[in-house]
Amino acid sequence: MGSGSVIKAASRTEHVRYAVRDIVVYAQEVAKSGKEMLYLNIGDPNVYDFTTPQPLIDAAYKAMMDNKCGYSPSSGIPQAIESIERYAASKGISNIQDIFVTTGGSEGIELLLTSLLEEGENILTPAPGYPLYTAVIAKLKAVENPYYLDESNDWQPSVEDIRSKINHKTRAIVLINPNNPTGSNYSRELLLDVIKLAKENGLVIIADEIYDKLLFDGQEHISIASLDPECPVVTFNGLAKNYVGPGWRIGWGIVSGPRDQLADLIDAVNKLLRARLCANHPLQFAIPAALDGDDAHLPEMMKKLHSRRDLTYTMMNQIDGISCVKPGGAFYAFPKLEIDENDNTFIKALIKETGVVVVPGDGFGQVPGTKHFRIVFLPPEDVLKRAYNQIGEFMAKNR
Repeated sequence: MGSGSVIKAASRTEHVRYAVRDIVVYAQEVAKSGKEMLYLNIGDPNVYDFTTPQPLIDAAYKAMMDNKCGYSPSSGIPQAIESIERYAASKGISNIQDIFVTTGGSEGIELLLTSLLEEGENILTPAPGYPLYTAVIAKLKAVENPYYLDESNDWQPSVEDIRSKINHKTRAIVLINPNNPTGSNYSRELLLDVIKLAKENGLVIIADEIYDKLLFDGQEHISIASLDPECPVVTFNGLAKNYVGPGWRIGWGIVSGPRDQLADLIDAVNKLLRARLCANHPLQFAIPAALDGDDAHLPEMMKKLHSRRDLTYTMMNQIDGISCVKPGGAFYAFPKLEIDENDNTFIKALIKETGVVVVPGDGFGQVPGTKHFRIVFLPPEDVLKRAYNQIGEFMAKNR
């Protein structure tokens, strides 16, 4: 290789996509024209009128002042591990084999998938679903194996579709519950059916429950790991959404199920945990402050989100050519578009003309032939109304 030769990137990055932030690159170009931008694309509550609870800030600050600024144990500080274990028990999760604290739930998910998947193997991921999973799968040169959520049934997973997708190279089933991007909350019956499938086929369930406290209309969240202590489950959660701390990058994983089935996977995950040293040490002290606290911030947070959910649902369904299932949790909606072009082309035109930034449905996966977009309804209602009116006007002009 001579001087001036192109430094080629590794082929493993070729198919990595992350729609939530990829669309921002296009929006930034539009913003240069001076157009006012209304960003409804990233689920970051701190950008809007939500703040991290003071007890968490106090706990992290005290840890820093107490010089807890060196490395922590690779799996996390004992106080955090014990608090997570208590929280898991309160959700009904038992037969816990390991708990580890990570740099956000995202790192935990990536470490688990890296420990689990060989090249060419697959895991079942929901479509629509969070694009982190497919990005990591692409990096690992594993195979994307989507199963479809049923829009006509409040975006519940289709057990029949999951069953039909399982093959000899399938290693796990991912459940995002409450779901990003649809806001659906899964029923007990559905969860029991997924457990049955997993046990029959020797699969691990990866339960992403990062929104488990953000539910509407008095709904209950059920942790799938609580329904069968003999089913191998890795449950992920963190401080990002329930506790309004996405930039703190503090998450955790809870491994539950039979020890003899999980020992090798646990060992592999811990090798990777040790290799990257630790998660942010002082911020881990916020975990007990959060999980053992009184959740005093949640009533006001949910009051705002409930009102913004209702506004989103009502205004989207008033627009000709758009229909929207009412979200049961989280802070996302996933409206359906009746348009001729693909949703990526449509959304780029929307951004260019109106400045309203949403994410095309093809970045999350969807039933072939359908077209959607994701809305983050975190902004105040006046911002949402302006954005939704502009979406309606754009639809009327361009449909």
